[in-house]
Amino acid sequence: MHAYRTHTCGALRASDAGTTARLSGWVHSKRDHGGLLFIDLRDHYGVTQCVFPAGSPAFAVADAVRPESVVTVTGEVVRREGGTVNPKLPTGAIELRVAALDVQSAAEVLPMQVAGDEKFPEETRLTYRYLDLRRDKLHRNMMLRAGVIASLRRRMIAAGFTEFQTPILTASSPEGARDFLVPARLHPGKFYALPQAPQQFKQLLMVAGFDRYFQIAPCFRDEASRADRSPGEFYQLDFEMSYVTQEDVFETIEPVIAGVFAEFANGRAVDPPPFPRIPYETALLEFGTDKPDLRNPLRIRDVTAQFAGSGFGLFARIAASGGVVRAIPAPGAAAQPRSFFDKLNAWAREEGAGGLGYIAYEADGAKGPIARNLEPERAEAIREACGIGAGDAVFFAAGARAEAASFAGTVRTRLGTDLGLSETGAFRFCWITDFPMYELNEETGRIDFSHNPFSMPQGGMAALERDDPLTIKAFQYDIVCNGIELSSGAIRNHRPDIMIRAFGIAGYGPEEVEARFGGMLNAFRYGAPPHGGSAPGVDRIVMLLADEPNIREVILFPLNQGGEDLLMGAPAEIPPERWRELRLKPDLPPAGARPPKGG
Repeated sequence: MHAYRTHTCGALRASDAGTTARLSGWVHSKRDHGGLLFIDLRDHYGVTQCVFPAGSPAFAVADAVRPESVVTVTGEVVRREGGTVNPKLPTGAIELRVAALDVQSAAEVLPMQVAGDEKFPEETRLTYRYLDLRRDKLHRNMMLRAGVIASLRRRMIAAGFTEFQTPILTASSPEGARDFLVPARLHPGKFYALPQAPQQFKQLLMVAGFDRYFQIAPCFRDEASRADRSPGEFYQLDFEMSYVTQEDVFETIEPVIAGVFAEFANGRAVDPPPFPRIPYETALLEFGTDKPDLRNPLRIRDVTAQFAGSGFGLFARIAASGGVVRAIPAPGAAAQPRSFFDKLNAWAREEGAGGLGYIAYEADGAKGPIARNLEPERAEAIREACGIGAGDAVFFAAGARAEAASFAGTVRTRLGTDLGLSETGAFRFCWITDFPMYELNEETGRIDFSHNPFSMPQGGMAALERDDPLTIKAFQYDIVCNGIELSSGAIRNHRPDIMIRAFGIAGYGPEEVEARFGGMLNAFRYGAPPHGGSAPGVDRIVMLLADEPNIREVILFPLNQGGEDLLMGAPAEIPPERWRELRLKPDLPPAGARPPKGG
């Protein structure tokens, strides 16, 4: 018999009754029923109930052993009787009557319990992450993650892609966040950067003639934590394709994404390809965001014209000053009590708005404070624009274009939830297309790239030379699922002349472009195919499939919100000799000083 196990803790069934088995695992829980002691023994594969009759040689050892100790048990597999069968466990038809127990590793008193659903502070969970990972939900999340990555890899290979690994130590690149820098010991005063994405390398692979590349790529960004973004590092399905248009990219990756979601959906609905294509400007207008949740059926409408010159002075003045008025329809809301509207108004003020005006459309006409000061024909025009009828209501967001759009999107989300309109148990996808190539930096007044700086502008060189930069669109696109951005991508700028011109508009001179991106520019000068790609986030895919609100729940060993590894004690100070070896001198802030803004 094997020294540790003949079966796993998830393997034994009724057909094994009468045989002798040996199991090893962790003591999950203990129950003393007088003359019998029960231990649930757990390993990676499942749980088996073990029984120790009073007076048996193993009883005293089992009685003394603490939860989460690692033990090996040997005994006879017996069928459970009648009401003792546990249908919730695959092993629930049997139990192991233990004749011998060996303690392989005794556990000390636990800082957090593994069995049960008790909640613990994040600091405790991250400090003792190895215990946290033993808990059922987190263990299942990590196995889901492994399954998703295996599925992505299998599907990409089947689609004709080849997996390559790009460098981790590289040069800094303007990807939109701060780099993590690594001092180069052999080159004093110089630094490597950890890649924010394998952007340049995957484009160089296309220049090198590999046609279709992918990897499950680690990416590193020195930025603040969010619920859907892990600080420090994350993983993405990075891919690139040669000789493709934007639609070719969509048609290639959609079956991969839809297939993975369908494989792990567990009965939830998944949009089949093709996914809807929504232009960026349309997304901001109808959803108030470029990350729309299509489970919510509400669509925002522009009613600026209906209020321009109207009797409702506040909105009329906003329209006259160049602002906008957005209408968010609320089907069935007119039947809600007054407290429903008052509660929303109070919530809007908490969100920083002046309030939340509305019109309720009842059978005998428009009602509410706005309707009392608005010409009936204008109220009717708003109803028609929103496509609603008697019994419905409309809420409004007004102000400067960007602020009104954002708040309207927030109201849309709130109404979808409060009115029970948003779909559950579904994954709804869309592509956001036609992003602006540039945007105005309000702090500096300069023109910046709004998205990926290596994207091809729509219209090519002619657009860059002819058009107002703020009107130029790029072949850039995002894929969004349930309001979460899974991926950014683009058709790349593969022409050196167009790239130098595009960077010049954003304030980078030819010498700087050559210095920072000379490797890629030189490669393009020797013949580069048109190419494009994207990089869906693996962590976010798993987060959605696991129905977790926080991305740290699907990462094995995440950093905390402050970017610290509480388990390993990183970041850590280094001894003085390492500073000297690296030819560096520390310039540390005073103790207790706040980190720099954005840090």
